[in-house]
Amino acid sequence: MAKRSGSRKAAASAGNFLTGVRRADGRREPDRFPLSLPIFRNLEHLDFRARVTFLVGENGCGKSTLLEGLAAGAGAIAVGGRDLDRDSTLAGARAWARAFRVQRARHPRTTLFLRAEDVFGFTLRVRRDIADLEATETELRGSLPEGSWGQRLATGTVAGQRAALTRRYGADPDARSHGETFLHLLQQRLHPRGLYFLDEPETPLSPTRVLALLAILRDRAAEDCQFVVATHSPILMALPGAEILLLEGDAITPIRYDEAEHVRITRAFLDDPESFLRRL
Repeated sequence: MAKRSGSRKAAASAGNFLTGVRRADGRREPDRFPLSLPIFRNLEHLDFRARVTFLVGENGCGKSTLLEGLAAGAGAIAVGGRDLDRDSTLAGARAWARAFRVQRARHPRTTLFLRAEDVFGFTLRVRRDIADLEATETELRGSLPEGSWGQRLATGTVAGQRAALTRRYGADPDARSHGETFLHLLQQRLHPRGLYFLDEPETPLSPTRVLALLAILRDRAAEDCQFVVATHSPILMALPGAEILLLEGDAITPIRYDEAEHVRITRAFLDDPESFLRRL
């Protein structure tokens, strides 16, 4: 059964926005993806007790689908190039969200969903918006009487919008490396009292940058934020007070940090890489 079992020290969810999900009455559809996945077939409820919850497991276990479904059910805004409700790659997530009901203790100020691969699409969107605003400003300058109050008002409004985007993301959003762009984007978009769904955020980051991300999660959690993060990173999983949920087979189980396969294999390899490689 894909229910929560066992116990583990975790931060109390009294202050959480997302406290759990429950299967909606009559919403079975076991033969339709993603509800056909073993991890969801018998899932009735799942609780979130910590300010930061990590979803871990092998590729294909359903952790990204679970994260996407939670984001869809919570009405999250996608930071990528396409809105969540129109992204064809998230059709399964929307089907999952129809089968389960998100439970909240209170409402966040903002709810965001971010996949590492969406950063490129987001920078394209920002660059396109800046270019569109520049074109609009040029058009207004040419179509309205030079120096008129109407021209100053119209161009000033557009120029202000363009300047705000430039201040926030830079005149050229592509000037930074992928990892730098990702961290900068997170720092710009994570605000107090927010609920955030992050899918493998460590992907574009060096180990040093992953440590920086770990610090961001710690600091924002202290500012009344809640995170649900699908990850393979042993560094991120080490966050104090976080809960680690293992998705394996047809079960979702809380585990300790030392029990995570990602941690055990990484330690074994670093302790004796030559011996490890001989066994491959």
